[in-house]
Formats: sequence, structure tokens, C-alpha cells
Amino acid sequence: MIYFIGAGPGAPDLITLRGMRLLQRADLVIYTGSLVNPELLTFCRPECVCLNSASMTLEEVLAAMTACSGETIVRLHTGDPSLYGAIQEQMEALDRLALPYEIVPGVSSMSAAAAALRTEYTLPSVSQTVIISRMAGRTPVPEREQIRSLAGHQATMVLFLSVSMLPDLCRELIEGGYPPDTPAAVVYKASWPEEAIIRGTLADLPRKASDIRKTALVVVGRVLSGSAERSRLYDPSFTHGFREGTK
Repeated sequence: MIYFIGAGPGAPDLITLRGMRLLQRADLVIYTGSLVNPELLTFCRPECVCLNSASMTLEEVLAAMTACSGETIVRLHTGDPSLYGAIQEQMEALDRLALPYEIVPGVSSMSAAAAALRTEYTLPSVSQTVIISRMAGRTPVPEREQIRSLAGHQATMVLFLSVSMLPDLCRELIEGGYPPDTPAAVVYKASWPEEAIIRGTLADLPRKASDIRKTALVVVGRVLSGSAERSRLYDPSFTHGFREGTK
């Protein structure tokens, strides 16, 4: 069986229990070496074969999986594999080869970034929507999903794979509708020992975070100011299925 496992954002103890247990019994692990914390490989048995996919092509990954067909194979991706994990092409190839697989979700780096920022992405009266996107680079973005268009919502935005284009990103966000004083932050390697947070606004963040070029998320929105209405869920006057509100 082949398991696509989300390794989490970086800290080894943020992998799920299911993911850890599968690593402990794996015969072959193919891990995203450019992003996955190598400490996770210490969960593997000494006889487990570990391959770094950073220098491999899709065809080479599939060949390694096919050669170990019938054994326990782990394809270890960073964060949660459903977000920018490039797993769809792998799954479709495995379907054609009639090789069984399962997906084990992981903690996304966007969750680790929120924890590092001590921020709730969905604050009452501030933002109830989170837009996950990226700037177009060598990998294109559909025309209808250009940053400038998405910015018109002025919702919370979490931008992956975009910190190297931070000046262009912030300009697109401003020209799309966010005020220049909108709070913004760069979170570098969330949950790793070298985690770093740079806070600012769309106007000054490119200058403040100019040294960070990769392995970081950009978070944008008024939720970063931390002010919001009290949640109705825990308001004593609010009635719901588990509590009668007071008048």
C-alpha cells in the first residue's frame, strides 16, 4: 500500500499519529527533501529505504514505488498534501497502474503560521473568509484568480510560494483594493526552531522582509490587528442547541 502523508509544517511532533505510525512500519519512504524536516525520518526503521525526491522526476518516483509494490510505501509531503502538494498527477498515475493508495492529511503551514502569529483567521465582523492563493511565477495562475482580482474581497489572505515576489505581491494587493495600511506579515518556517515573524503593512512589508526569499507564508488582513466583536457562540444571551441564553 502507498500512503501519501502530510508531514506537517516542520516540527516533528506536528505530524499526525497516523502518519508517524505509518513511518514506523514503512519499507520505503520518498520524502520531499527540500521542505520536509529530516528529523521525521528518525521514526523509520533502520532497514527502511529513504529517497529524497528533490532531485527526482515524477517518472522516477513512480518507478521507485512500482519496484516496491506490495510493501508499505510512504510518500512524505510537507504540510497537508492537498495544498500545493502536486499529488494529483501521482494519484492519477497510480490509478492507471492499478496500485492502491491512501491519503493521510497533515497540519498545514497556514495553521502553524496562524499559531505563530497568535491569530484567528476568521474573526467576527472582521473576516469570515480565508483566501488561499499564490502569485503567478514559473507556475501560472488562472486569469480569474489573479491576486488583484482576489484582493477585491479584502478577506483574510494566506499566500503560499510568493514571498520571493513580495514587492509585486503587495502592489497587486493594494491596486486590487486593500488599503496600504492593511496589516500583513511574513512567517518564515513556521514551527521550525528558526521560525521568524516579520509584521508590517502592505506598504512597508516588502522593505521589512526583504531578506526572506523562500519557505515563508504571507498573511494579509485586518484579522492581524486582533480586534473583533465577541463571538456569539459564548455570549450568555445567545441560545443554541446546548444552552438556553439569558435575557
